[in-house]
Amino acid sequence: MKKPAKENLQIPYDPSLKEKARELRNNLTLAEKTFWNALRAMPFYQSNTFNRQKPFGKYIVDFYCHEQQLVIEIDGDTHYDDQAQAYDQKRTEFLESHGLRVVRFTNQDVMESIDGVMEIMEKLITEES
Repeated sequence: MKKPAKENLQIPYDPSLKEKARELRNNLTLAEKTFWNALRAMPFYQSNTFNRQKPFGKYIVDFYCHEQQLVIEIDGDTHYDDQAQAYDQKRTEFLESHGLRVVRFTNQDVMESIDGVMEIMEKLITEES
């Protein structure tokens, strides 16, 4: 996954999502909480800015790393039917069209293999352009 050029990053923002994003930040799922706590313990966390529930366009992404232009999605059971997968694909295409990289983990990945998830995150954060 190649890092996009930072100077080209221009993502629309819908201010009407601000309150919904705040609500989601205050009510993270167990998998999101587990991911967030593990992420904050990683050495790379100190040199990168991470946001929870960040609005982009008409979407709110689970986690976002500004320096890496990286969106991290934690997908629960509702993401597995055809309609949800089509929505997720459209959302990913939108984000990527605005210069963002998108990585997805399942709730199961996070809950059963958080060390493996953090290993992947470390590779994504430290990889060269």
